[in-house]
Amino acid sequence: MIERPPFTRRRFLGNSLALGGLVLGGGLLAGCGDDSQSAANLDGTTPRYGGRLRLGILDGNQAGNLDAHKPVGSGIVRGFALYSKLWEWDENMLPRLALAEEAEVSADGKVWTLRLHKDLEFHHGKTIDADDLQFSIRRLTDPQLASPYAALLHWIDRDNLEKLDNRTLRVRFKDGAGFVPLPETWVNFGGIVPVDYHPVTNPVGAGPYRFKSFNAGQRSLFTRFENYYKSGRPYADELEIIGFKDQTSRLAALKAGQLDMANALAAEHLRLIENDPRLQVLTSVTGNWLSLDMNTQKAPFDDPRVRQAFRLLADREELVARVLNGQGRAANDLYAPNDPTFDHAIPPRRQDLDKARALLREAGQENLKLELVAEQEGVALSSALVFAEQARRAGVDISVRQVDGATFNGPQHTEWTFSTGGSIGAPFLTCALHADAPVSVANKTHFDDPRFSELFLQALAEPDLEKRKPLVHEAQRIQYERGGMLVWGYANLVDGFARRVGGAAAEKTLFPTWRFDQLWLRDQA
Repeated sequence: MIERPPFTRRRFLGNSLALGGLVLGGGLLAGCGDDSQSAANLDGTTPRYGGRLRLGILDGNQAGNLDAHKPVGSGIVRGFALYSKLWEWDENMLPRLALAEEAEVSADGKVWTLRLHKDLEFHHGKTIDADDLQFSIRRLTDPQLASPYAALLHWIDRDNLEKLDNRTLRVRFKDGAGFVPLPETWVNFGGIVPVDYHPVTNPVGAGPYRFKSFNAGQRSLFTRFENYYKSGRPYADELEIIGFKDQTSRLAALKAGQLDMANALAAEHLRLIENDPRLQVLTSVTGNWLSLDMNTQKAPFDDPRVRQAFRLLADREELVARVLNGQGRAANDLYAPNDPTFDHAIPPRRQDLDKARALLREAGQENLKLELVAEQEGVALSSALVFAEQARRAGVDISVRQVDGATFNGPQHTEWTFSTGGSIGAPFLTCALHADAPVSVANKTHFDDPRFSELFLQALAEPDLEKRKPLVHEAQRIQYERGGMLVWGYANLVDGFARRVGGAAAEKTLFPTWRFDQLWLRDQA
């Protein structure tokens, strides 16, 4: 068994999070630029109560739901309205305490002790207690629920949770493991729900808004929760989340005043919003990464020379310019650029068609033909088409097959030979748990490298930042040289807001339009 170094005892209090030598707070992301655009609402204006706040999202999924732990479609967005968690993401994409008053990790790293704030309340009036916390952990990790996000908490020993008192729960991990990224892995899908929770008949949480109505693929309506744990919030009387099947119809609704905000706009629509005096654009510089994923268990990508060749086919600057309309920056086949353990000494990978051809010849893959599966929504399809054009310059014939989101993310999701991909700009360990770690939510690449796995598991249990850095650096070198992802860019997030919306600000996250507890309306529509 791999030796897991012990944690240094640390306590987690207030709005910052100290873990070993790592302080999770505003100063962590020094590597990320500070050119995010600030919103006009940060002028000291006093928030105003009342009105209906309307968010437009892309969601044609008729199977969408309200499940806190197994969200489908845009259920993740609705979850930010309905459910609160022990932690929440701060503006720098780092976890800070929310429902938890305190989180303490033992000296050996094998135990976390989690303590709730006093007098927390669910929407139906029940006081939140340790029984609800235990129920929520066990529900998320229940094999019968089969949530794809349970893998993020794979190490929790769900059968060995210990209630210390009405507000305190002790959590242990399987096989005596230490687990550094518990806050960041739990935060998105860790909604705390009551023991009588049911996602259909009793969708109760402790989020800023309570459930009123829901029509999958169309719209959902929520009303202000007066006893929300953040005193005085939220501000709007109602929150309406409206689904659109495409960017064009959503943009038209925003310009017509039928929406107050729209998240993750297409970059080509940026100028249309900037030219409308009723609207404003927020541009957030994030670590959200975009990739082309190669299944390392299937030919031709079972040969690392082919994987290297494909990375050399990519002109990343051209991809950023054409696919993102310049709203982003070139990536280096690695995720988590804002993590303090990221190895910035790894050189940028430039397009080299001659070397790519040589590697393909060496691998016996001259005149290669294959299919690239692309989700038709968002930038995935355009990235596939641009890359296919680049590959043709080296004699590689790539046919792009576009599929709808339901098909792309269906049972075949991890079986495509070559497909588009990407995820949010979370820290390294969490990105790995999503993408290509030994136990990941969706390891589309099926990357299985013994040394990488060993390094990852050591880093997972190493709280000391300086000791963790060399582990991550070596792991990233392996990803860079023989991993299964071609990470070509980091995308800016472009959100559109009506100027009547207050409380919005650009972040290093994808959540400016999801901060439902801090957004408000300057006037009635």
